[in-house]
Formats: sequence, C-alpha cells, structure tokens
Amino acid sequence: MSEQSPAREAHEEDSDALPEYAERVLEVAERIPPGRVMTYGDVAEWLEEGGPRQVGRVMALYGGAVPWWRVVRADGVLLPGHELRALGHYRAEGTPMKEAARSSEGHLPRLDMRRARWDGGADAGGHT
Repeated sequence: MSEQSPAREAHEEDSDALPEYAERVLEVAERIPPGRVMTYGDVAEWLEEGGPRQVGRVMALYGGAVPWWRVVRADGVLLPGHELRALGHYRAEGTPMKEAARSSEGHLPRLDMRRARWDGGADAGGHT
C-alpha cells in the first residue's frame, strides 16, 4: 500500500474547480439582466480576454448553471438544438424578438439584437 502524494491530492481537489476564465465568463452571464443578451464576443470584450470561441466553449461546458440563453450568437439566431427552451426563456423575460420569415427553416424567430443587446452599462456594477 502506498500513500498519495500531497501534489496528487491537491491536483484531484482542483479537478472539480472551474478554470478561472470559465468562472469569469459565467459571472458575466449572471449579470445580464432578464430580457437582454450579450454576444459571445461581447463577453470576451467585457473580460478583455479570449474571444467568441473561448466564451462559446465555456458556455457549452459549464453554462447550464447560469442564464445561458442570454449569451448568444451575434446574428441573433437561436442556439441550435436548444431553440425551443431558449425561446421559452425569451418570451418569459420579454426579450425583443424578430418574427421569422415564412421562408426561414422552422419558422423560428430571431433575437432583435439592436434592441436586446446589453452593453454592460447602468446596473453592471463594474468590470470583473
């Protein structure tokens, strides 16, 4: 029988912890007011670190515990595979939407990015 080394024990404890960047991304997602959205790029710009892909990766891996539907694509298209769940949240929160064109696949609305986008101002409480 052998004892675990302190280094290995510390590593195992850290394996449950979120990466620091992920924590920061999730904190921004939690700050977005109901009925408003930020794009993946907006979040990266707010943090002054990473880019849209890094934010998207964090949201895909860890975003289930925060209002994930408020971090969106810049074109306002609903998150593929989660459209109906997101749409329910948007309707409940009064998020500005654009009705879908009859020619659009699935006839799903898009976010009205001009009206729904949040710049982190007013009630943001300062940068992270």
